[in-house]
Amino acid sequence: MIRVLVVEDSPTARQLLVSMLQSDPAIQVVGEARTGTEAVVLATRLAPDLITMDVQMPELDGLTATQQIMANVPTPIIIVSAQADLRQAELSLEATRAGALLVLPKPTGPSGPDFESQRAQLIAMTKAMAQVKVVRRWRSITGSGEVPILTPAFVHREGSPRRHIVAIVASTGGPAALREILAALPRTFPAPILVVQHIAKGFVEPLVHWLSGATQLGVVVARQGERARPGFVHIAPDDHHLGVRATSDGTFLLTLSDAPLVGSFRPSGTHLFESVAAAAGDKVFAAILTGMGDDGVAGLRAVDKAGGHILAQDEASSVIYGMPREAVRAGVVDSVAALSNIAQQMMEAVA
Repeated sequence: MIRVLVVEDSPTARQLLVSMLQSDPAIQVVGEARTGTEAVVLATRLAPDLITMDVQMPELDGLTATQQIMANVPTPIIIVSAQADLRQAELSLEATRAGALLVLPKPTGPSGPDFESQRAQLIAMTKAMAQVKVVRRWRSITGSGEVPILTPAFVHREGSPRRHIVAIVASTGGPAALREILAALPRTFPAPILVVQHIAKGFVEPLVHWLSGATQLGVVVARQGERARPGFVHIAPDDHHLGVRATSDGTFLLTLSDAPLVGSFRPSGTHLFESVAAAAGDKVFAAILTGMGDDGVAGLRAVDKAGGHILAQDEASSVIYGMPREAVRAGVVDSVAALSNIAQQMMEAVA
């Protein structure tokens, strides 16, 4: 039985979450909290297997509550947020830096057209995230909460070809990982970066805004036919595969597709990796980051065959060592790196 603490200040929304969770016989809601303060107290008293956390609450918001819980009684946390509210959505993403595992949208009522799919997603993610072994996150002692990162220098490795395009795929834990990587890259980064991040529908725009506040690079939602620009991060939009095609002048144009799901994903990491391999061959630097499952691994085989460089995030720095582990098992990975070293490897690859 998975024991869940539900944290939500709205009685209506809280009861909806409780009923959705308890519709599955394997889940038991053992506590309800209406404020962040109550959440911290009940997390300690009840020791739940998982917490669903609102962000906008009286007394103590969900971000601060998450920070305190992860510092004192580390527990898997799913943020449940209103994606239409940019401030809430950004607070939710910030909570992933504090240790929350992922962000889901607040469900509509039972009469809503998406209710059944939302209920199924909530239950599936609750079961999956409750199994994650989270670690203690010490609260920052600085006022900003930012971890200072030194910008790496461009130093090319002798004997390796210069890579002209970077493709990154991430899932659970990815937003915080992307933020750390991008924060360490300079405005003069000489290659375009294409990103597939598995994230709940409606959160791509907030993700772009949130990442933009931490990096000198331009961060944008990818658009059909747009040039993939050096110094820019192009993030796959909701429900569309992201790829590129090469032009006669050596540049790359973005392609978006509503082709069928690859596995259970659209956008898919496999689609992105296969596309950049076909367009850029050995000029690709591909990185597969923290996340569940194996999306992207099949696409990495194409990158490997084309001679591109493939990096996998290491186990110690991954929130969930699923996708990187499967890439390593597939025998296609050229280097494994801690999150703190990935930006440096990217710089060396494109120099």
